[in-house]
Amino acid sequence: MKQLTKGTNAPLDATQVTVTVEVGANADLSALLLAPGGKVRSESDFVFYNAPDGPGVTCRPPAGGSGWQVVVDLAAVPADVEIVRLVTSIDDGGKTFGQVGQPVARVADASGTPLVEFAMTDLSSEIIVMPLELYRRQGAWKVRAVGQGYAGGLVALLQDHGIDATDEPASAAPAASAAPAAPTAPAAPAAAPPPPAPTQSSAPPPPPPAPTYASQPPTPPSTPTPPPPPAPTQGTPTPPPPPAAPAAPAAPAASGGGVNLTKGRPVSLTKGQSVSLVKDGNQKLTMVRMGLGWDPVKKGGFFGSREVDIDLDAAAVLFAGGQPADIAFYNNLTTKDGSIQHMGDNLTGQGDGDDEVVAVDLTRVPVHVDTVFFVVTSYQGQTFEQVQNAFVRLVDHQDGELLRYTLAGGMPFTGMILAKIAREGGAWKFTAIGDGIQAKTPIDAMKQLGPYVGK
Repeated sequence: MKQLTKGTNAPLDATQVTVTVEVGANADLSALLLAPGGKVRSESDFVFYNAPDGPGVTCRPPAGGSGWQVVVDLAAVPADVEIVRLVTSIDDGGKTFGQVGQPVARVADASGTPLVEFAMTDLSSEIIVMPLELYRRQGAWKVRAVGQGYAGGLVALLQDHGIDATDEPASAAPAASAAPAAPTAPAAPAAAPPPPAPTQSSAPPPPPPAPTYASQPPTPPSTPTPPPPPAPTQGTPTPPPPPAAPAAPAAPAASGGGVNLTKGRPVSLTKGQSVSLVKDGNQKLTMVRMGLGWDPVKKGGFFGSREVDIDLDAAAVLFAGGQPADIAFYNNLTTKDGSIQHMGDNLTGQGDGDDEVVAVDLTRVPVHVDTVFFVVTSYQGQTFEQVQNAFVRLVDHQDGELLRYTLAGGMPFTGMILAKIAREGGAWKFTAIGDGIQAKTPIDAMKQLGPYVGK
């Protein structure tokens, strides 16, 4: 394998090659097919995650622990394309290449044998870098180490290569400038009671000849004007319907464990709040499920709408006397005593509802275990800045969802301590934590839980 430095080149003795760029952050990899003069022939010559197939060039998403790949069949690249230029861009919470270490670009042949490697240096504020380019010279293909960044971002780079990637502003609705159509029914009632002297409509409807009012039905002069009914209709007013039965009040947020868990009225927790796991009638919970869910952040614009797959892993960590005693996670689905079972791994966070579920039999948790933590970690090192709509909820096997804790997003951490349940006065108490940690695996997280015992 040949080591390249910036500006140097090497011949490519292969027909099909795969380009990868190792970056210490979440980053994309794409390719530009350039005609002589350094411009694309059309927008289809930009091959990226939302348009992954071009002539002779394919963009492949991360798989098997590896990052993005661009595969180039050099024999299939059109004859009027002179350069295939690679572009990598950081997609990790506003970080720059100067903050994530030295990126390394590699080219391998179809069998995976490395051909060249280029370690990039002197990068600082760039979020977009052109690491390599493949180019024709006298009928043969070569690779050149470029290592040039664009501090202005991907839009500026694409414009320099002949692509207008600016988002078009949303056009105003046609009705915004047109005159409004005449109404076909009386105007809706105002929310507040009508004024003492309502204004007559300028265009009364057909008979009866008496004018109608835009704000309320007519009433006899001798009768005091009542507030308008919620949904008036044309014609003679009808008596209001009998009042509906009052709705059940919403469950109050927990404040310190004094709130009962009631079927059909799940408690909504905020960070730091607690609630005892006791239902109405002083009935202690026995079998519960902890449902954990999240969604990847959506991105749109010129490049289309996409969701970055986020591989988050949930785990339950048992503590006894301030020390970890056991764990249930993707590599150990059931604790030794059988009290806690992880129901399986979700690799992307796609879909509605719970993404991962941990079942807990509170009656079987060993007596020496005093705390069970529920944590989530990001296996690929993506931070919670890439996650939205994260939650943890407790579901009873009889009464359904009893409590929910929705987490704040946008934190620059690879792990999070969601919540814990701890023994207190002969019962279990649930506490919402929501603190970020740096941990890519549940084992990494386990080492950071000690300070939260007893809090």
